[in-house]
Amino acid sequence: MNLQALAIVLEKRGYLASCYTCGGQMNSASFMVSLGDNHLIRFLVSDYGITWTEMRDDRELMKLEGAEAINQLQELANLVKYQIKPADYRPVVLTETLI
Repeated sequence: MNLQALAIVLEKRGYLASCYTCGGQMNSASFMVSLGDNHLIRFLVSDYGITWTEMRDDRELMKLEGAEAINQLQELANLVKYQIKPADYRPVVLTETLI
């Protein structure tokens, strides 16, 4: 997945988005998108790992690492691919009933 391309597509759809790479070998990247209403998503790839952080009103709502962070980024990319507004998306939460 190309983070820069994802940022460009989101910008074309009216979201504030950015993507930066760091280091001589471009081995670190920071992707951020504002979904409005003080709702911000940050995806960070570095030597220390991969993280997905979702914030609203400067408070951390969710922080995922590793494969979970990548899965969440893929979900965002799928929303863009299928032209669903990320701000309108509400994930389905499955609950398990214990007997």
